[in-house]
Amino acid sequence: MTTLVRMPQLGESIVEGTVARWLKAPGDAIDKLEPLLEVSTDKIDTEIPSPSAGVLLDIVVPEGQTVATGTVLAHIGAAGQKVERPANVTAADPAAEAQKITASSHRLPRVNQQNRAADKPTGRDFISPIVAKIAREHAVELSQVAGSGMNGRVTKKDVLAYIDSLTKLGRSPTVEASNVSETDLQPLTAMRKAIAAHMVQSKATSPHVTTIFEVDMTAVVQHREAHKNGFASKGIALTFTPYFVAATVDALRQVPAANAQFQADGLLLHQRIHLGVAVALRDGLIVPVLRDADEKNLHGLARSISDLAQRARNGTLSANETQGGTFTVTNHGVSGSLIGTPIINQPQAGILGIGAIVKRPVVLSATASLLPSADDMIAIRPMCYLNFTFDHRILDGATADKFLSIIKQKLEKWSEQTNV
Repeated sequence: MTTLVRMPQLGESIVEGTVARWLKAPGDAIDKLEPLLEVSTDKIDTEIPSPSAGVLLDIVVPEGQTVATGTVLAHIGAAGQKVERPANVTAADPAAEAQKITASSHRLPRVNQQNRAADKPTGRDFISPIVAKIAREHAVELSQVAGSGMNGRVTKKDVLAYIDSLTKLGRSPTVEASNVSETDLQPLTAMRKAIAAHMVQSKATSPHVTTIFEVDMTAVVQHREAHKNGFASKGIALTFTPYFVAATVDALRQVPAANAQFQADGLLLHQRIHLGVAVALRDGLIVPVLRDADEKNLHGLARSISDLAQRARNGTLSANETQGGTFTVTNHGVSGSLIGTPIINQPQAGILGIGAIVKRPVVLSATASLLPSADDMIAIRPMCYLNFTFDHRILDGATADKFLSIIKQKLEKWSEQTNV
């Protein structure tokens, strides 16, 4: 009797996945729980173990294809066993599931799945970094190399053998590639394609407007200096990001429209605050979600943000942990950027960009008057620009400025009693 390998449901709001890569070929023996394939959902790749031991009899869904949860992907059985391949069966009706999830207020919009089939290059289209590097160094045209990998994939062994064969014939690979272009086409990764599609979709969906405030970070810097060693003793790295997140949560409480999403029949106000915190990776960006951020103090925020960021960089986040955000914060200042205009993470109302904290001379005055005064003085203060990009269908300029002014006030008046 054969065992069916089905597309797993990798998150409560995920109704489909893309077969990124098969780790076994038909005819290969496999042990139970041995990695069988990789499945991609948005920006998360997950290794799927084999449900049973035996031989991979066939592959029903090829690499690069997106199918609904429950779809039969392959069959495992005894060596030589014949498989009748009936019409693919799913564990549940994917159309009904998709409609139900789309109506949910907690689902982030997904990248157009019609464009996802080619997310991961496969066969001869897939070129590993080491193969690309060798080919570039030796000016080898990979279309001339016979591939011995799965579906004709060119491996390191293939390209080295090709170079060796030309050398033995007294011909230089460089000469063979007389028409080598001066440009180098780098294939898009699945993550880069997902980011590109999502950004284009966001700009096409909502009218983006950005407002910028300047914040004096003296109180926060003083608080962090006084408490970072205490946090470190508990295994928590106290960065500036938790302060910005705490201030954002306070503003979301006071301006509920900033924690909403636009629908044709009205604004859908989220009653819970699930904050996405953007994390830069080597080859892209991912936004893990800090759930119920309003229920955490500074200690809880710092610990949770550090954990999510570390697992994002290690590639160990689950697909669920990037879903369901109601607002997003991106700290682009960590790389030195002063001002940015981030793109909204649809269908959210806005995204807060945080610029670098730098020392600048500022004028301090005892009065609110803009006229020069003998009491005015110039001081060196740690300053920061906050950039709030918002959906103008949901928020007007005055409301957006109110939202940002709450964050500014919270940060500038941070005290020992504030959300420690």
